[in-house]
Amino acid sequence: MSERLFLIARIAGRTIAIDSDQVESVVDIGAITPVPRASASVRGLAALRSRVVTVIDTSVCLGFPPPETPPGRAVITYGDGHHYAVLVEALEDIAVYPVAPLSGGISIEGGWARAGCGVVDRDGDPVLAIDLRAILPGLALAA
Repeated sequence: MSERLFLIARIAGRTIAIDSDQVESVVDIGAITPVPRASASVRGLAALRSRVVTVIDTSVCLGFPPPETPPGRAVITYGDGHHYAVLVEALEDIAVYPVAPLSGGISIEGGWARAGCGVVDRDGDPVLAIDLRAILPGLALAA
């Protein structure tokens, strides 16, 4: 079992682990400008450090209803030549954890099954490790 550096966050009410290799930064999101005709998973665009990022409504991407109050924090990730701000409800920790592959005995429902890529043992509690590429619109097919 290998050990990796993970960011522990909360998305759609679930604690998840994101491999630090997928995290460019963590930011507070300000004003979001809606994009006409964009899919429901794209909340809009935001200006961030002299660049524009696509803001992803992570709950919608995973098949859950959008939160009543949009999260104000995001994980910035890079994929297919673009920066994305993946909304998260909370950020809890960053630390090195052992990661194990998903096994047949673990039941994962809905969009979590598509995004899940392993299990992190966080002080005896199993935490689903996710692949952000599996969540991003357009990149999910390539993941």
